[in-house]
Amino acid sequence: MDLVHGQPHLSQRELAQKADVSLGSVNYCLKALTAKGWLKANKFKDNPDKSVYLYLLTPEGIAQKSRLAVDFLKRKQAEFELIRAEIERVKRELLP
Repeated sequence: MDLVHGQPHLSQRELAQKADVSLGSVNYCLKALTAKGWLKANKFKDNPDKSVYLYLLTPEGIAQKSRLAVDFLKRKQAEFELIRAEIERVKRELLP
């Protein structure tokens, strides 16, 4: 979602290369995001190559992207706190 939001002009092949995933995976994900209403795929009307799309996050997609980012940060903060507590426990055991 971040790649699409930041670079909506990228082709599926370019998205796959940047995300280091298969073209089929990108196609599947874009279709799923479109089905959820989080993404719109618009054709460039003036482009002679009618297979070129512009991928745009919908307002709901942008909101979902933000929620995912917040959830990710919360999970990473919790992991950080657990690791810090484990480090402190090991220090107390090893350093009298």
